[in-house]
Amino acid sequence: MDWGKGIVLTIAAFVIIMISMVTICVKQDDIHLVTQNYYEEEIKYQDQIEKIINATLLEEEVLTFDTQAKIVALNLPIGAKGTLHLFRPSDARLDQKIDFDIANPAENAVNVGALKPGYWRVKLTWEDQGKAYYQEKQINI
Repeated sequence: MDWGKGIVLTIAAFVIIMISMVTICVKQDDIHLVTQNYYEEEIKYQDQIEKIINATLLEEEVLTFDTQAKIVALNLPIGAKGTLHLFRPSDARLDQKIDFDIANPAENAVNVGALKPGYWRVKLTWEDQGKAYYQEKQINI
């Protein structure tokens, strides 16, 4: 084989590899951003920092996870309102948002046993007496 055929075969192999790689990348459908409106939330991040600071100043742990019972407990006072976001970093289709309004302190737990096993982030955003709070916890189910 002469040099010309070797160069042509090398270029053809390179083109075939590149086309197959592009095809594989285009067919992937499980790529998810952390959030759909990423840039808008980035601008609002100072508010998020203030919520985190408010939550760290509280005396008790607000968000707890019982690994045996697979229950996320919210230790919030009566009248607190907010959202519990169960976030699955590997698959956004499994995410769940639960709105809550604490009216009875005995009913402040969420059973997460039905969720797909693996790594989850539990994001708790709430408001109490006009002050906003945010706390996050990583759990393994």
